[in-house]
Amino acid sequence: MTSTSFAKPKRASRWTPLGVAAFVLGFMVWWPLGLAIIAYILWGGSVDDLAADIGRQFKEMFRSAAPRARSYGGSSGNAAFDAYREETLKRLEEERRKLEEERREFEAFMDELRQARDREEFERFMNERKKKNTRNTRPKGSTKKKG
Repeated sequence: MTSTSFAKPKRASRWTPLGVAAFVLGFMVWWPLGLAIIAYILWGGSVDDLAADIGRQFKEMFRSAAPRARSYGGSSGNAAFDAYREETLKRLEEERRKLEEERREFEAFMDELRQARDREEFERFMNERKKKNTRNTRPKGSTKKKG
């Protein structure tokens, strides 16, 4: 009797060095995580297989995202849509430029307001200080001696 299965051969033990490390680290981080890793090893499979599957999924995810990123700026194959897209992008860029200019103008306005407020507060401080000093400083001839 021959088997024509193309599945990966199973290891004799599911307790691989990576599995043991995951088990120990799982308990060190959070004990329910350690229990979950034990349950996965006992009933699910090898942690090595899990790590390999996750690695393959990440590679596939980034491989499938790369062509979309490249085709975003390119032609769609439809001249009317490409012209519409270019017109819209130009309009949006003009709006962005206008908003940026308005932001700069507003920041300049706010700086002027801050400077005026600071100047007013400083002048008020100096006036109060001057008044306080004139009250504390009496002319030398103004003190009268009784006698």
